[in-house]
Amino acid sequence: MNSPSVPGMKSMSWRMAGLAVLFPVVFHANAQAVQDCEINGIAVNPANGNTTAGKTGLMRCRDRDTRALVREQQIQSGTFQGPVRLYENGKLVKDYSVNARGNMEGRAREFSPGGQVLRDATYDDGHETGLVRSYYPSGQLRRVTYFADAVGERASVEFTERGQLSALRCGDKPVLAPAADDARLCGFGVVPSQVELFDSKGILRSRLSYLAGKRVRSEELYDNGKPAALDETTGNQRTERRFSSEGVKRREVVSLLSERGATKQREQEFSEKGTLVRDQRWNPAGEPVSDESFYLNGQPLSKAVYGVGGDPRQIEITEFHDNGQRAAVGRYVATDRFRQTAIGTHQRFSDAGMLIAESIYDDKGRITRERAWDASGRLERDDEVFEDGSRKAYAK
Repeated sequence: MNSPSVPGMKSMSWRMAGLAVLFPVVFHANAQAVQDCEINGIAVNPANGNTTAGKTGLMRCRDRDTRALVREQQIQSGTFQGPVRLYENGKLVKDYSVNARGNMEGRAREFSPGGQVLRDATYDDGHETGLVRSYYPSGQLRRVTYFADAVGERASVEFTERGQLSALRCGDKPVLAPAADDARLCGFGVVPSQVELFDSKGILRSRLSYLAGKRVRSEELYDNGKPAALDETTGNQRTERRFSSEGVKRREVVSLLSERGATKQREQEFSEKGTLVRDQRWNPAGEPVSDESFYLNGQPLSKAVYGVGGDPRQIEITEFHDNGQRAAVGRYVATDRFRQTAIGTHQRFSDAGMLIAESIYDDKGRITRERAWDASGRLERDDEVFEDGSRKAYAK
């Protein structure tokens, strides 16, 4: 149940229970302010059901010292039911009604000290329903929300005090009229909408595009107006990009969209200058295909290829010198998500491309043979390696 709060009463519960309202005998609208309540001129204590039993009328509570009106509430046959009005310094701050269960029912409003409506809502047995509006003290519309019984908050729009759009949430159909034109804002037409969002200082922060209530493009901006992030959807493909404050692309992710969610297809990372430093790819099922990284000079640093020989667990990894020559190559088996076991022949090369070392692994990841060559290509060492780590020159 959504319960109203009394201004200045930080710890008071407004939850109704049966015929009684759970107010203390002495409660505060202002610090240390004692209140006196009466119905038709007869003193009552809203926390004592015996004093209100069977009574009908409007209960009024006043500050004992200032005699300023603090609260008015309708009672029907001893039950708090009907209009409730709360005052602060003699001015109306809340106006609503409750039903026999003590739940808010019908229209409910909140006011500024100057009498301006700050919030205007409708309740159905304690639940907000339909359009709920909130306003700045100046009277400018601040937020509009649409509540549906089964769904809760379905759509909303927010404005700055300047009247500029600052936030938007679209529903599956237009529901915010006449307070806001979400049919236009949310693209419930032939072409996608074009929406700009501003902050409280009037600075443009986002550009959005919606089609049939679904966001198909969003662009977030830095203070300098350059893009910080870009997210757009075309058909069943979603592309997300991130930028530095200088406008350089630093990251890009491409995903396939389905009813089950998004499946990543490609992820790229870029240096501060915009050069590609890593490129990862996946197949439509979300299984890894390749993972490449690059030196800042543009030459390849490493490349991992998945599914070698038709085995999805096998990975071939190639490393490179910064001149583009291969530095090492070998195959691995992915034993789990975080661990790989070397198998087969692994080779290392000089920056001139000459083979300088070779290691052979069995299917359990154990080295069985190691060889090494000098710069001229002459074999320097050829060892058989045993399970305990000992070795001997390989028999010729």
